[in-house]
Amino acid sequence: MKFIKSVFQIMHEVTWPTAKETRRDTTTVIITSLLFAVYFALADWVIVLLLNKFIF
Repeated sequence: MKFIKSVFQIMHEVTWPTAKETRRDTTTVIITSLLFAVYFALADWVIVLLLNKFIF
């Protein structure tokens, strides 16, 4: 029971992010993910073009 009590005690001490901070962080993750997806799609497209040009 000591463990459970200490968990509840620590959880009350946690500083939780505000809704504004959560939206900002979520937006940052989504935009970064989309940029990486575009980058890797373009890199893949260029590599396929180069391989097709030199192999076939």
